[in-house]
Amino acid sequence: MTAEPLLKQTRVDLGGLMKVLGEHLYSSPNVAIRELVQNAHDSCVRRRLESPEPFEPRIEIRSDPNAVTLGFEDTGAGLTDDEIEQYLATIGSGYTRVLREQGHDGLIGMFGLGFLSAFVVSDHIEVWTCSMHQPDRAWSFSSRSGQSYLVRPAPPRPVGTLVTLHLRPRFEELARPAPVRALLERYCCLLDVPIHCGDGPPVNAEPPPWRVDDPERSPLRRRRDALAFARRFEPGFDPLCTIPVEPGEGSDLRGLLWIQDAATYGTSDNRNVSVFVRGMLISRDEQDLLPPWAGFCGAVLESEALAPTASRESLQEDERYEAAQASVREALIEGLRRLAHDEPAAWRTVLRRHNEALLGAALCDPRLFDLLCDELTLPTSQGDLPAQTILARAHGRLHVSQAERGGFEELLFRALKVPVVQGVRYGALPFCRAYAERRRGRLVLVGTSGGDSELFTPATPTDDERRRLQQWFGNDEVEVIASRFAPEHLPFVAVPDREAELKHRIESDEADKRIAGAVLGLARQFTGSLAKRPRLRVHVNLDCPVIPALLAASPARVEAALPLLRPLLGLLSEGDDERIMPVDEALRGYCSAVVALVGAAGQEDR
Repeated sequence: MTAEPLLKQTRVDLGGLMKVLGEHLYSSPNVAIRELVQNAHDSCVRRRLESPEPFEPRIEIRSDPNAVTLGFEDTGAGLTDDEIEQYLATIGSGYTRVLREQGHDGLIGMFGLGFLSAFVVSDHIEVWTCSMHQPDRAWSFSSRSGQSYLVRPAPPRPVGTLVTLHLRPRFEELARPAPVRALLERYCCLLDVPIHCGDGPPVNAEPPPWRVDDPERSPLRRRRDALAFARRFEPGFDPLCTIPVEPGEGSDLRGLLWIQDAATYGTSDNRNVSVFVRGMLISRDEQDLLPPWAGFCGAVLESEALAPTASRESLQEDERYEAAQASVREALIEGLRRLAHDEPAAWRTVLRRHNEALLGAALCDPRLFDLLCDELTLPTSQGDLPAQTILARAHGRLHVSQAERGGFEELLFRALKVPVVQGVRYGALPFCRAYAERRRGRLVLVGTSGGDSELFTPATPTDDERRRLQQWFGNDEVEVIASRFAPEHLPFVAVPDREAELKHRIESDEADKRIAGAVLGLARQFTGSLAKRPRLRVHVNLDCPVIPALLAASPARVEAALPLLRPLLGLLSEGDDERIMPVDEALRGYCSAVVALVGAAGQEDR
């Protein structure tokens, strides 16, 4: 006989749950300060919504080094004894959620978990509270573990709540006003309820630039104030200029972007993004709200709509997050455009500081490309030059080398007085490809079969001449090709076959040690389609008078000339490869040939 299924209630290990939520929900114990200020803020908002009586919203944080306590006092709505049990002492339950479900704005809390953070830094919590609904009755709440608590009537006090944390020994630092004020300035600087800590003005006395609507402020004053605000959130770099973020279609995001005044490389990623949700700092590390290409930017952003995770230390990456990303991207692109038009001096500084990073940025959006393509410079054999200058000097061509260091490209193009772009530098090759397409230039990839055909015109020597040239200047790993090319005073040039070199590297045993198996397999699929061929080609220039003269000379004169020409080829090709002749051997051979030539001339003179 089959037993009837039983419906049972899930049990909760309260002690274990309190340990997980209290000790492991938050990444930093400092979050306790943020959470308790948040509760105080929402209590003030509740009183403003539900009480017809005017009051002065205020939050006071008191550190007492002698008693090793940290107190949070507010003039908010307070709690009745029933509300203490229903909301304060019940995990996951909060009155803020009730108000939010009624459609009220301006509230921060969502999950009813914030009070638990107090148990991370304290082993004893005391609460004194008086509700606006029962202003003649006050209550005290105390708990040492969060698993049990004591509620009793308390002496009369003003409407509001005082929470006192008796700090654990390892968190005694929070009993000093200075570090607590620093944390409050970080987390709470955008809240609209005044927050006091020690002497001086409230920690949130200065509103952010985007909340200031003062027509009397000059543009210069606005720029200065925006830069000062950005510096508070940019510890690593001085902000160079700022860009406003305003609400747009699909996003309520507003705030401030800035460009860092520090030189960057293309792969530098110094994105620094702080996000406030309903006035409270949620994260100082939301880099992904900025585009990946904006590694030279920082931001402070504020939203009512973005949804925090339960720990309130990061954001849920939902459709609202994606809309915020789009809003930031559009603000940055439009801000760069306005900067170029309205602040040319600052724009020139941005280009100097972040040229390489902007090469990559230009490839990510057509509007950025149109804005930047004629302003940015490319690394070339003649220094950093704008693409339009390169086109002009190279007669409508963009020559791009993929060599990691100087080689035949440097030699050949220096002789031609034509700049060649260093294509291995960040963004250079794809930028040149895009520029050539949009500006109707011609892209020449030097060191590939297609690129070589642009530089070297095939010659038609006889079979015997071809054989002799190969014998004189080549070997098993070096193919000699009879060509015609400029300049005519250059007798030969050694050109590595980049595709053959790639095939050799990928198919070598060393590749197995350096490259992951799956990636290596894909690479070998590609190189397997490449025919095996010599990795170095020597183009011999039949337009150079030396080569026809050598081909027409007697064997004796050839024998006398080759000791001069072979070392010269070795010296000219050393930047790329030593397969022809190591440089020390080339120098020795050249010296020996000159000594022999001088000696022979001396004998003839006698």
